[in-house]
Amino acid sequence: MTKKVVTMGELLMRLSTPGYQRFTQAQSFDVVYGGAEANVAVSLSNYGLNSYFVTQLPDNPIGQSADNYLKKYGVNTDYVVKAGDRVGIYFFEKGTSVRPSKVVYDRANSAITKADIEKFDFDEIFKDADWFHFSGITPALGENCIKLVEKAVEAAKKHGVPISVDLNYRKQLWDVEQFEAVMPKLIENADVCIGWLSSIEEKQKEYKLADFAKDSFDEERFKELFSRMREKYNLKYVVTTLRENYSATHNGLAAIIYDGKELYKSKKYDFSIQDRVGAGDAFAAGLIYQLVLNKDHKEALDFAVAASVLKHTIDGDFNVVTENEVMELVKGNTSGSVQR
Repeated sequence: MTKKVVTMGELLMRLSTPGYQRFTQAQSFDVVYGGAEANVAVSLSNYGLNSYFVTQLPDNPIGQSADNYLKKYGVNTDYVVKAGDRVGIYFFEKGTSVRPSKVVYDRANSAITKADIEKFDFDEIFKDADWFHFSGITPALGENCIKLVEKAVEAAKKHGVPISVDLNYRKQLWDVEQFEAVMPKLIENADVCIGWLSSIEEKQKEYKLADFAKDSFDEERFKELFSRMREKYNLKYVVTTLRENYSATHNGLAAIIYDGKELYKSKKYDFSIQDRVGAGDAFAAGLIYQLVLNKDHKEALDFAVAASVLKHTIDGDFNVVTENEVMELVKGNTSGSVQR
């Protein structure tokens, strides 16, 4: 029987400048759709799971276009509520070399921020579900979205559904104080947390992959942070990626996972970037996929990092790769030779 996974969040229209043009240069935009939890849903569908995405979209041609885009990649949209006035938008300018990428949001008053929570039948949504995933981006959209996530987490817990959360802090959406006031309540029933909550001082520290790769990597410090989180929120695993930004088009990536006993660290990859957006969601999806299949958490982490690395080579928000393609990278196949 195919596993049923549920994600919930906002589906956005992405308007990208062609090539590497600046916003001030562009005379047209390339259009795709994306958003953290939707990106996860697409990856899980690609891996063969029965993937459901929960959101609210306007009952107009743009809302239908967004819905159709998800269906194109095999995501089930039966639980999408049709109401509200607009699809949120984000503008994307791709960086290169020493110039970073930029994002400008235009998502105020989007459909999901006006969602009528009573229209979401969470008992039906989580019936026979095997996993639920959300991110910190959704509650950052306002009080109504906080209540929506709270209701979903409560229902998932009632139905015995494992829960993962990607903290996904976005400084354009809320400040650190707001983030740390809201997120603890939302993760206290989660099983897996990607990212960490601590003091604001800790949040502002930078942990570089270069440090991770050297003897100076403070493994005991991460154990301490993660141990506190596991105990406080009754988490099974605490996970984070570690990224080194050499330039906008050249990064390094690894990750760590803590199960209460051992801090396991993955292989490190160095790679060139075609499109970085959605790479964290590709990581979350890879981790979820392996855990849903009851794979060892170390295997899950290795798969997740490889999936994220592959996403950097693909335009758009979605990580349109197969399980076999990810496994080839896990096995060390980075030759780039033509597959015939």
